[in-house]
Amino acid sequence: MNGIWGIYLLSWLILLLLGYFLGCLNGSVMISHFVIRDDVRQHGSGNAGLTNFYRTYGARYALGVILFDMGKTVLACLLGGLVMRYLAGDWRLGVLLGGLGCELGHMFPVFFGFKGGKGILSGGTLVWLLDWRVGLIAWGLFAALWLLTKYVSLGSVCAAASMPVTTFFFCGQSILYTVLAVLIAALVIWCHRENITRLLHHQERKFQWHTGTPKEKE
Repeated sequence: MNGIWGIYLLSWLILLLLGYFLGCLNGSVMISHFVIRDDVRQHGSGNAGLTNFYRTYGARYALGVILFDMGKTVLACLLGGLVMRYLAGDWRLGVLLGGLGCELGHMFPVFFGFKGGKGILSGGTLVWLLDWRVGLIAWGLFAALWLLTKYVSLGSVCAAASMPVTTFFFCGQSILYTVLAVLIAALVIWCHRENITRLLHHQERKFQWHTGTPKEKE
């Protein structure tokens, strides 16, 4: 029995590490560095997420960031799901483990000085792979609050906060799933702590559509 648990725990660790290293491949940093020959973290908020990338470079390369970060999350979650389904018949546990590792890598990438994004795009992909109802509520909250207030951060934080609740109700009321969902949501909210402070002081920037970079529009 102890040997079986040892295998399970080792597999969890391996999935977390695989997810982490996939998450370290940050789309904003890689596209700004290898394609634009710049560093998105030297502009705006200094964050390596999609919002700061879009504000800095416009829509021209933003789709590439979206596809890149969604793709790495899908890969991490699928690997996790397949491994855990084979070992324990538990697809969702594997998705959460791979997704948690990917979030950690995206936020704290070892390849880029542990300075990454805030995990919204990768987290937003994870919820769909976990359960379509969890994804629908998270994205519905995000879209509604973003469109009503123009604050991306407000929608992001509320969407993240919804994940543990919906995971509990729609994923079998599993304590393990819920704890992992709480960890993921807590990481996202922690990375948005400065945004939350600015929201409370009415200093947060609102989202604005644009296609060209600031330099191109001067």
